Amino acid sequence: MTEPLVLLVEDDPLVGELLEYLLGREGFAVHWSRDGRAAHEQIASGRAFAGAVLDVMLPYVDGYSLVRQLRDSEAHAGIPILMLTARAQEQDVVRALDLGADDYLVKPFQPGELTARLRRLMKRRDTPGRHAT
Repeated sequence: MTEPLVLLVEDDPLVGELLEYLLGREGFAVHWSRDGRAAHEQIASGRAFAGAVLDVMLPYVDGYSLVRQLRDSEAHAGIPILMLTARAQEQDVVRALDLGADDYLVKPFQPGELTARLRRLMKRRDTPGRHAT
């Protein structure tokens, strides 16, 4: 069985390496885009992502725009999206959720919490009888 592919969008190399390791340990294949433009191109390519972990503050294209692009894409409209960002203001959380993000986690984060949230989102996606958003 193929590992589910997660789009990771993170511009901080240390955080990106940690996330790549954590997600890999949880059984996910990871495509790590280091800026918003690279992520935008991956989404536009139609590559089959099972989920996404997005930072908000990114070079070129921000995480909010990426959420909008994923939700507007037929290929990705229903994938789970977890925002992982240092932006902790209520308006940031509300904006991401209103655009279609499924969850929002503020940095610094606990690795176990992040992986548990992503597992929960992925399980919901795969549960029969549930409809994609």
